[in-house]
Amino acid sequence: MLTVYVTSFGFLHGEPPPAHLTLDLREHFRDPHVSPELRHMTANDSAVRQAVYGTPGIPALIEAASDAVVAFTRGPSAGPVRVAVGCAGGRHRAAAVAMALKAALADEDITAVVTHRDLDKPVVQR
Repeated sequence: MLTVYVTSFGFLHGEPPPAHLTLDLREHFRDPHVSPELRHMTANDSAVRQAVYGTPGIPALIEAASDAVVAFTRGPSAGPVRVAVGCAGGRHRAAAVAMALKAALADEDITAVVTHRDLDKPVVQR
C-alpha cells in the first residue's frame, strides 16, 4: 500500500511544500479569518471546521481531491503520493480540508498522514 502524505500550509508563511497535487484555496473559498469570532481559532476548533465545510464548493473539492489521490495510488509508480493544501495563513481552510481529505481517503481504505505546517503559527495580519 502506498503512503499518502497531506500537508496543510499557509502561502504567507513560505513556499508550498513539494507535492504531486497542490490545492490553493485562497481565491475561490471564503476565509474564516474575516470573522472576528473565528480569526484566532484553528481547524482544531469545530466552529472553524463547520465554517469551512459549509462553504459552497468545499465538499466537491474534497471529493475531487480524494478521487485524484486514488488515481495517483493506482499508477505504476511505487512511490508515496504527496498532497499540499494551502490557504493564506494555514490555520483555517487548508488545515480543515486536509483533515477532511484524510477522512475521505480512509473511506477508500487509504491511510493518509497529515501534517499541519503552519497551524500553530501566529495569526497573519492582513
